[in-house]
Amino acid sequence: MKIVDDAAEQEVLESLLEASKPVLPDATDGLDYLLATPFRYPPAAHGSCFRSVSDPGVFYGAATVRTACAELGYWRWRFLQDAEDLDRIGPVAHTAFRSEVRTTAVDLRKAPFSTYAVSWTHPTDYTATQFFARTARDAGVGAIVYGSVRDPLPSWCLAVLTPNAFSTKRPLPTQQNWWLAVHPRGVIWRRDHELIAFAMPSPAAESARSTSTSWSETNVGSNLFSKRPR
Repeated sequence: MKIVDDAAEQEVLESLLEASKPVLPDATDGLDYLLATPFRYPPAAHGSCFRSVSDPGVFYGAATVRTACAELGYWRWRFLQDAEDLDRIGPVAHTAFRSEVRTTAVDLRKAPFSTYAVSWTHPTDYTATQFFARTARDAGVGAIVYGSVRDPLPSWCLAVLTPNAFSTKRPLPTQQNWWLAVHPRGVIWRRDHELIAFAMPSPAAESARSTSTSWSETNVGSNLFSKRPR
């Protein structure tokens, strides 16, 4: 449905939409919106893996496009499970982009943190990871490296705790367009002649998983992938 007639009206609409959004934190000044957005909005009702409802924003990225697809695909699938009168979603367009990070980080896959891997990789209980992120942020740590919980193949993700961790103000120019379709048993990502599919647990199995229950610092410089709806 058309809601504007010309460029001037479009500009007014964009201004109204921008004014209705939360104020960007000062630390995001000059950052491209793809990098700044996660630090702008409040978290979901129960927070996220490394962010409680009272914490500042966190940017989540992954080592590969595949892993980013696995992580985001899982949460789109969870949305479908919780939706009433909805049996599938999509296909919906998403853009995969790459950014560079250079900051002090901790790697939960390495000792001594790997001792507590069960807590870091719990699929639904984020009590330990949220507490760890608060402690890391207070210690001046800029990012947390952790093993992907959603990708069946070994891979890692990065939780960026501060906008200052990005080494450049904009993502790298290379981007990929993907289409995501979600159905009750899994998700399918398609791009040109590429296809990435992930099977998801049954609702009963997912419910069962939900009810189960000295710093070593390194400087990390890496490329990571993230995805956003187009």
